[in-house]
Amino acid sequence: MKKLVVLVVLVGIGIGGYYGWKNWQKANAAATVPERPTTATVELRDINFSVNAAGEMAPAEQVSVRPEINGKVDILPVDLGDHLKKGDLLFKLDDKELQQQRASNVTDIEKAKLNLEKADRDHKRAQQLLADKLISQELYDDTKTIYELAKNALESAERALAIVDEHLTKTEVRAPFNCTVLTRPVSIGQAVSGSDGFNGGTEVLTIADLNAMIINAQVNQADVPRLKVGETVEVTVEAVVGLHATGTVERISPQAIIKNNIKGYPARIVLKNVDERIRPGMTANVKIPVASAANVTAVPLAAVFTEKNPDSGLMERYVYVQQGESFEKRDVKVGVSDYSSAEIQEGLKAGEVVSLVMPKEELEKKTKQLAVQKKAGGETGAAPPKATAPATSTGTNNTRASATSSAASDSAPKASTAAIKVSIPAAITTPR
Repeated sequence: MKKLVVLVVLVGIGIGGYYGWKNWQKANAAATVPERPTTATVELRDINFSVNAAGEMAPAEQVSVRPEINGKVDILPVDLGDHLKKGDLLFKLDDKELQQQRASNVTDIEKAKLNLEKADRDHKRAQQLLADKLISQELYDDTKTIYELAKNALESAERALAIVDEHLTKTEVRAPFNCTVLTRPVSIGQAVSGSDGFNGGTEVLTIADLNAMIINAQVNQADVPRLKVGETVEVTVEAVVGLHATGTVERISPQAIIKNNIKGYPARIVLKNVDERIRPGMTANVKIPVASAANVTAVPLAAVFTEKNPDSGLMERYVYVQQGESFEKRDVKVGVSDYSSAEIQEGLKAGEVVSLVMPKEELEKKTKQLAVQKKAGGETGAAPPKATAPATSTGTNNTRASATSSAASDSAPKASTAAIKVSIPAAITTPR
């Protein structure tokens, strides 16, 4: 019996120790988590706002090489990845049958010339005999007809020879520009059809100029109004670590398309003097600068609040500046913003401390105002106005900070017409 009691006591001590250890672990983990800062110091810094887009690399010039005539591939000196200069031989078709046809056409021409000479002599002799009234008009007309037929036969044989000679020139296909071979789907001895056929001909090679590449990027519809043709952009390639290149926005499509269930506008970005490590099909990230400001007074976005003035109906921007142990509300003029900071053009100076959250006194004041408003609405039987709780941060993953100026407050969305003022973050974000 004593053993059982001892065993129960030991089990109880073990369970109690385990839960005590777990609670100690939780308390220790909570102590190591840093507290979120509630204030920030106004500082001078550079602000750069840019639009990010992703796209796929592709050659600016890519050609599908197909023969113009039917034939059999006789010479194919190139293979995948070969670098060629303008004028280099790409492939040659077997021309034995064409050479035989040409020899036959040359013989036909010689025969037609002889027939024409004999018909010409007979026609001239008949013309003289008709003048001397030694033959009838009918015989003369027959010699004239024979002469015309002989002339037509010669012209037809010469046209046939010209066609064969033209086909002989098309048996060789050469590079139209400095290029690289991307694909080669046929082999030597394979019969191919000409491009004038029903199916557009057989593709023998695909070539491209890899010294000039383009990026077909998909730009979010919220960013399109900020872009312009001719703008210089920064490009990074995921497959080549550390590679940075520059490109130029060549064109932006006027028509939106839906890609991966996201509506956007295709943009074509051109790269020049491309690094040889870049290949078609690689994914590229494009950074397009929109607005920038150097060495300006800046604060975190969370420090700037916005509310609608009930008298003027305009959106006003303000911050809470620390004055001893309290905070002073101060109107500011906001300039350029990026994803974390906003330029303050008027109202602050470097070194001052601002609050990143609404001060406790202000929050209590607005809560009391809201309670009074609800009570007044209940007494009159009217529905109380809706208000949104103050927000203190815009750093969510599904929003985009807007590059704004002092005029942005005029174009901000209209707030509720309720008497209570509601504070929201400074940079109104645009959801993707």
